[in-house]
Amino acid sequence: MTGNGETASEAVKTVEIMEEYRRFIGRKVAFIISCVVLIFILAGVSATLGSYPITVTEVYSIIFRCLFQSPETTKEVIVWDLRLPRILMGILAGTGLAIAGTIMQAILRNPLASPFTLGISAGAGFGAALAILLGAGLVGGKYLIIGNAFIFALIPTFVIIGLTRFRRATPETMILAGIALLYIFSAATTLLMYFGEAEAVKEAYFWMVGSLGKSSWEQLIFQLKLGPASIIMPGAVPAVLIVCIIPLMLKSWDLNVMSAGDETAKSLGVNVEQTRIFVLILASLMTAAIVSFTGTIGFIGLVAPHMCRIVIGADNRFLIPASGLLGGALLLAADTAARTIMAPVILPVGVLTAFMGGPLFLYLILRRRKEFW
Repeated sequence: MTGNGETASEAVKTVEIMEEYRRFIGRKVAFIISCVVLIFILAGVSATLGSYPITVTEVYSIIFRCLFQSPETTKEVIVWDLRLPRILMGILAGTGLAIAGTIMQAILRNPLASPFTLGISAGAGFGAALAILLGAGLVGGKYLIIGNAFIFALIPTFVIIGLTRFRRATPETMILAGIALLYIFSAATTLLMYFGEAEAVKEAYFWMVGSLGKSSWEQLIFQLKLGPASIIMPGAVPAVLIVCIIPLMLKSWDLNVMSAGDETAKSLGVNVEQTRIFVLILASLMTAAIVSFTGTIGFIGLVAPHMCRIVIGADNRFLIPASGLLGGALLLAADTAARTIMAPVILPVGVLTAFMGGPLFLYLILRRRKEFW
């Protein structure tokens, strides 16, 4: 009798646990869907803002029409050719930077890890400054600045990987190495700007604070012509994001296990060193591809993962997509504000993300009631 009673009690507890787990998963999925809806709303509102008045309803109808035909009217040209590329670039850039920050925090088990603290953005800034101020670079032509920024953004990653491979560096050592590289590249950039000409210094500084103003369809899509027909393919930024995010999602379970410590992960069959290097390379590629087109945009990769972690927890299966979507929404909101606060003057979006990210991050730290890392 007692045995049957214990069995029935255990069955009830199991059912309760399963129900609680389903509610927990449902909250995560609801948050992700909410982020998608938020992006959809922000995109519509952002496309209406400007010197030429357009309603939200007109924006969505124009976008739907232009999917099947070329823009013809003035409103269609303004929305499709001028405003929509900037909006899409903001969403993609915010998504990539937030996911990169999430991955770096996971593999290094450090809440302050981000593309900035590992020196990736500083390396990109030095490469861009080198191209703008001296006209020197590893890639010529119209891709001089973009190519330089991309290549130099990867240098800190290879240095950190070298430390990992040959010095068996710990996550703490990798963070310290990234900070050291950040200061080295920042000092070198400052030296270049000190001896540069006024106009070139202004351009370099504007690039370093980040902007979405130069976004275009060429960066978002690539049209391959095959005789009379043509094939539409993802441009540089979306292509890199697709190639990197898919394998990162496949590694999300390994990242969850690694959060318990290297020894625990190894005992469960995870190749910790190989996984850490692999995901670090992918996160660095995403960051390099984004900042080479937009400049160095800060705080998105630091704030978005923490906000999502507070709401839905640290399960990377849900945290990675949620952080990406929230990062896209945050950057889009910051760029919308940058376009309207001092209109017709458009502020660099990097300034707004710093103003928004700093106080918001402090607020999250002060208001948290429990450890969420």
